[in-house]
Order: sequence, then structure tokens, then C-alpha cells
Amino acid sequence: MSIEAVKASDRTGEADLHDRPAVEMRRRGACPALAAPMPTGDGLLVRLRPAGGALTPSQFAALARSAAAHGNGILEITARGNLQIRGLRAETVGPLAADVDAAGIIVLDGPAIETSPLYGIDPGEVSDPAAMEMALRSTLRDQLASPQLAPKLSLVVDGAGSFGLSALSADIRIVAQSHTDWLVAINGDGETAMPIAIGAAEVAISAVGEILSLLAILGQGRRARDIDPALLRARFPAMDGIRSIAPRAAGMPLAGSHKLEDGKTILGVRPEFGQMRASDLVALLDLAKARGATAIRLAPGRGFFLIGLPADTVPAMQVAAARHGFSAQPGGGSEHIAACAGAGACGSAFYETRTLARRLIAVAPTLFDGSLTLHLSGCTKGCAHARPALTLTGSAEGYGLILNGLAADLPDERIAGGRIDFAIERLARSIEDNKDAGESTAACLTRLGATGVSKALRQE
Repeated sequence: MSIEAVKASDRTGEADLHDRPAVEMRRRGACPALAAPMPTGDGLLVRLRPAGGALTPSQFAALARSAAAHGNGILEITARGNLQIRGLRAETVGPLAADVDAAGIIVLDGPAIETSPLYGIDPGEVSDPAAMEMALRSTLRDQLASPQLAPKLSLVVDGAGSFGLSALSADIRIVAQSHTDWLVAINGDGETAMPIAIGAAEVAISAVGEILSLLAILGQGRRARDIDPALLRARFPAMDGIRSIAPRAAGMPLAGSHKLEDGKTILGVRPEFGQMRASDLVALLDLAKARGATAIRLAPGRGFFLIGLPADTVPAMQVAAARHGFSAQPGGGSEHIAACAGAGACGSAFYETRTLARRLIAVAPTLFDGSLTLHLSGCTKGCAHARPALTLTGSAEGYGLILNGLAADLPDERIAGGRIDFAIERLARSIEDNKDAGESTAACLTRLGATGVSKALRQE
């Protein structure tokens, strides 16, 4: 089925994937996330991606109530815009699944295909990523269902609108270049992925099919990075002639009020550090629904958009969001912090990550100029952030500071528990004192290196 046929068959209203009959959608019961929840320090964790990342306010509230009834009442939105429910037990996963099914929340089978969160309503959108996703699922249905594909295989379909997905890394990324043409690239984000094909929707879908075939041949667990470049060039002889497409400039921030060309207003909301309690979420959603919100779109960056609010209700909603622990204004240090559940919510954590995060925002604002991510990990597992960052891990002895790495890496510096605020304040002051004109915090930290940081932390 062509992408045009998909558009013609299902483009109604906001084009939410719930309303799309072109592809078979399976409800709860066979969802891999619920079939194999992940053990964590606070019980079992389930990760869900509703079809299209779309929910109604009532569905989202029902999910929150179920999380409180069957888990520990903590929900998270990940950096990729997926939902996580924490604190489940083996005997409560089934009831949660039943509640999700009863709410009419649909999860598609196969690998995650992440689309631009404002598909269909983004005035800057080059082409419709939701229609492309449906065309991919329809045309490549059997390949996407192959058990040979890696469980974590990721595909991104970016409509290249105001809120694009260039920051997300993926095995396969399909990016709109014009109303009719799409670029297919593998293994990377919008800047680093390797282009392999460009052309109309049918060309892009065929290229994705070729990559899936190669991955299936390589065997279960293999990712796009494992494909031999020579084999790639044999399948895509024109790939070396594809001009690398420069990444789009950073789009609009997630948090805040945004007006669309048709006059509609959307409100971007971020739970503090991507984590929220069910009671706060339900209160916010009930208020949003009462004031006219009709839809939710989950978004990368640990947040979501409220769709349908009348413009005159937005200021009061922003105040209400802050009262319930959400940020609905652009800016603020919390958007540059990736924090795990932390002690008190996870039995593996050695410190309260969110409490420390708030203190660090207050004592070390220099760190949060947007040039780096501070990863606060209660232990060395690093659940909250899978990419290198300025990382602070917890242990029985105190903290480990990693300048640019993962939580599992050896620390560049160890800090006693009672000295953490002092140490980070010293680090921030050293960065501020050593910054060159126009230099970012990340660049200054790199220039200082482990030696410079160690010296700063040992100053009295």
C-alpha cells in the first residue's frame, strides 16, 4: 500500500493511530512489554508505547490510576517519549494489562517506530510521519514481525517539523526531505546516521525492507551498526552519492505554550525529571480535560503535549501544572537533568536523585546552560540515561563523578557522601572562573579534563 493510499484511507480529525484500520492492531495480552516486565530495584517495570504516542486525557488518567493500584504509583516518560510504570509485582502485571485494554489503549506489535509527536498538526511538518509509519507497518508487516530482529531495534520516522527527532538515535531513520521524498539512514541520530537511500515513499520503504532483511540474515540481536559496509554498498550502490543532509536547527522547546497556524494552542508539559506520581498526573489531566484538552501526545525529552486547550485557559493551566510538579514553561535546569527513580523509590539506589537535583540547580546554575546533560544515577546501572553524560553515581561509599561517560564506567573522581553539594558547587565555580568568552559549560569541562576537575574539587 502506498503512503498516499494510507493517507486517503485514514486521514480524519487529528489522524490519531487509534482510528486507523489499515493495519491490524493487537491489544493487550501479547504486548512484549507486559509479557516480559523488567526487574528493577523497586519491583517490576513495564514500558509502554501507545500507538502513535497518542492518548486521550481519560486514557492517560486511567493508566495512572492503574499504576497506583497495581504498582507503586510512579510513572515515567523516557527520553524517547515512552511510558514506564514502576513497582509492579508478578501478580499485578495481569490486572494492569486488563486495565490498559479496558481503556482502549492500543500498542502495535513489532519494533518501536517513533514518530514526530505533533504529526498531522505541526505547521512546519514537511510530510506526514504517521502515514509513513502505517505504510511501513502495512508493507513490511512480516519482516517487522520477524523473531530474528533485535528486541531493542529502533526506527524513527521524522516529519522534520517544528518538533523534530534529530536528537534521537536509531537503527533506521526515515526523514522527510520534501512532500514526496524521504531520506533513509542507519545507525545514528540526525547528524551522525549514514544515508543509504533517498526518494519517494515507495523507495524509502523498499530500503527499510532491505535493511530489515540484512538484520534478519545476520541473526537475532544484531543491530544496524553490525552490518558490514561492503554489504551495504552492494545492496545500495548509490549510497555514496547521497548528499549528507544537514540536521535541522533545534526546534521549539517541549515545555511551554505554542500556537499553531490554525489558531489552536498546544501546551508542552514536562514532569520534573521525567517522573510523576499518579495522583499528580490524574489531577492535572482531570483539570486539562475540564478546560477543553482533547488529546495527549507523548514526546521525546520526557514530556507530553496537551492538545485542544483554548488559548485563554493556558496561563492557569501552567500555574496548575507547576503546583502538581510539572514544568509548563520553557527553560529551567531540570530539563538538562536525567535522574533515575532514586532512593525511596528504588531499592538499588544509594541516594535521593531528585532531592539532590533540586539542590544542584540552586547551588550550581552554571552547569545548566544546555550544553550538557547531568545524569544522576542512584547506582551504577544507569537506567535513566543510556548515553555518555556528566554522570554522578551512588554507592555505599558515596558518589562517583564521571565527566563524560556512562554510570557503569570507572569514576574520574570519588566524593564522600556528605561533601557532594560542596564538591559540585566547587566544580561549577571552577567552570565559571575558567570559561573563555562564548565557551559552553561542556566545552570548558572537556578542556579542564580529569586533572582540572580533580584540582577544583580538592580546593578548600
